[in-house]
Amino acid sequence: MGGQRTSATRDLVLSEAEDVRSAAEALDEGAAVAHGFGNFYALTARPDREVVERVNRMKGRPADQVGSVTTVRERVGSVFDWTRLPSPLPRRQVEDLVDELLHLGPFGLRGPAAAHIPPHLTARRQDVRTVQLIVPGYSCPSNAFLAEALDRTGTGILSVTSVNRSRHLTGADHEPAHWRADGVIAEFGHEPDVRVLAHADDAAARRRHPHHATTSTTVLSFHHTPGYGRPGMPTLTLERHGSLSADHTRAIAANHGFTLALSPHSPHRLPARTYPQPTPAARTTRD
Repeated sequence: MGGQRTSATRDLVLSEAEDVRSAAEALDEGAAVAHGFGNFYALTARPDREVVERVNRMKGRPADQVGSVTTVRERVGSVFDWTRLPSPLPRRQVEDLVDELLHLGPFGLRGPAAAHIPPHLTARRQDVRTVQLIVPGYSCPSNAFLAEALDRTGTGILSVTSVNRSRHLTGADHEPAHWRADGVIAEFGHEPDVRVLAHADDAAARRRHPHHATTSTTVLSFHHTPGYGRPGMPTLTLERHGSLSADHTRAIAANHGFTLALSPHSPHRLPARTYPQPTPAARTTRD
């Protein structure tokens, strides 16, 4: 991107404080903001049911599809009901694991939902009311935008989803998230209720996350435990194999006393979006 603008309202830049304020104001008024999110892009909006449903319809999803949430570091713990952790999982160990994963970069977590999380942002899994939290990583500049948006909306969470059209619309097995601002603008820039808040430099954002592929996040769940791996080490479930590899996630989990099981619903790692190669400039010849 290099900070170039295609319009004053649709191509804003995360490194510009005024652009961040403008995007947060638009979100508060009901727009969805497609913004840099670690090493890729996410679509963040108010957590209100009607806004979540509108974003779902725009993407081509069923309107009532359950959304994910995002927030800033100081509020991560408030998203979950820690009293509902399965008994083999010590809260302090889980929190320390979460903190390390989110320091490393973008990541997703599913756990027991706190009472204030609205029903349209929760899903029942193993008879537990759960919430899926997706965070860009603590070092991502989008945290300043999330903080501004949370302050304006007066909410502790925002809704978040990947920037793509749904497979329900396209018929594909999977629709990868965008990781380049020009791709976001090409697909969503014409939408009247979408603003784009781009990384100042997409390539630099990717370099800051050398361990993460340019896909939607890996999601680790801790709302239940399927048993034990090594003696005395409770097992967590890799619900979605995304940007951080299963091997890397497994190694970090082991450092905190957990083993890792791959969900049978996510046997393969998410593929990254590919973009058309630019057409080489036509050569000129001199007679």
